[in-house]
Amino acid sequence: MKTNVSPSNGSRWLKWLIVLILVLIAAGVAWRLLPVGKGPGGDFPPGGGPGGPMAKRGAGTTLVHSGTASVADVPVYLNALGTVIPNASVTVTSRVDGQLEKVFFTEGQKVSAGQLLAQIDPRTYQATLKQYQGELSENKALLQSAELTLARYRKLYAQDSLARQDLDSQIATVGQYRGAVASDEAQIASAQLNIEYARITAPVSGRVGLRLVDPGNMVQSSSTTGLVIITQMQPAAVTFSVPQSDIPELTKTLHSGQTLPATAFDADSNSVLDEGAVKFISNQIDTSTGTVTLKALFPNQNEALYANQFVNLRLQTRVLKQATVVPSQALQLSSDGTFVWLINKDNTVTRKVVTTGPAWQDNLQVVLTGVTPGDRLVTEGIDRLSAGSKVSVVDERPATTAAARAK
Repeated sequence: MKTNVSPSNGSRWLKWLIVLILVLIAAGVAWRLLPVGKGPGGDFPPGGGPGGPMAKRGAGTTLVHSGTASVADVPVYLNALGTVIPNASVTVTSRVDGQLEKVFFTEGQKVSAGQLLAQIDPRTYQATLKQYQGELSENKALLQSAELTLARYRKLYAQDSLARQDLDSQIATVGQYRGAVASDEAQIASAQLNIEYARITAPVSGRVGLRLVDPGNMVQSSSTTGLVIITQMQPAAVTFSVPQSDIPELTKTLHSGQTLPATAFDADSNSVLDEGAVKFISNQIDTSTGTVTLKALFPNQNEALYANQFVNLRLQTRVLKQATVVPSQALQLSSDGTFVWLINKDNTVTRKVVTTGPAWQDNLQVVLTGVTPGDRLVTEGIDRLSAGSKVSVVDERPATTAAARAK
């Protein structure tokens, strides 16, 4: 048995199928074209972000996030790259010639000023000392005899029993022996000094490096190699350079006898190595770089700073008292400068051009003009705003101080 299908019914079903496919395609295209925004808990649904079609509450109201301008004492910092140098670096050399007998330090040891480091064979200088002491005894005896003779000559000359020439000759003899005694005493002092120099002591406190001469070797006072190098790293110094434009502010502080607090960070600026102060500034500008060199001193009690180490320095140049601070997200850039969207009491917004100061911690920025403490500013949902737009703040909070936020 045959069943006949009407051609008109088949055409009708085909038309409905085509219309359904076109509707689905149009819906998919519209879905992709609608914007996706960010909400406090994640993505807004399409068209539901601030400024989207679903972000309106009533007629022309846009959902936004806000922050409040507050007041704080803000330190102003200057960043620079510095190099750690020893506060003192001394090459210990011998001041006399001789054989190195003993070494009393181990490499890398901390030593104190005056501590015995090495001993040179002193026997040659001890023998010389005895020789000079013997000559001194001889010349003292001759001087005593000459002085007694001079005393007799003076009596005889007074009795007119001695010629003036003999008296003058004896006076000269006494002077000669006195000079010999003084020369012997000076030679003895020199010999004693050489014996003392045979004991090599640390001229400064610090940490010794590698031993440069082994016991048994002959050392010379003219040698520039030395026995060991002592570096004084407590305190440690850091030298760095800043642009010449910063000189007036720095010299105003340093030349008045004050110090600039300085913090040394590691190469990644993540860890604090030590805290100290800038105390010295060079007396001239490097013409090749247009910078001036400064030196900061750090206690370095934990010896985190090593000689020739590169560190990042942060200097506190001054403090802005009672500065106006706003969230950094509220600041926007345009062709005419930096501006913010100010939320009025009637929840409309006004575009305000501002002058910014230094950045601060916790994503806060100093604003010098254009905003006053307590002003509410739009931080998110800025894209679709225009002057006079009506907004609804989704996270409105009472104003808090910037200092409280930083805690």
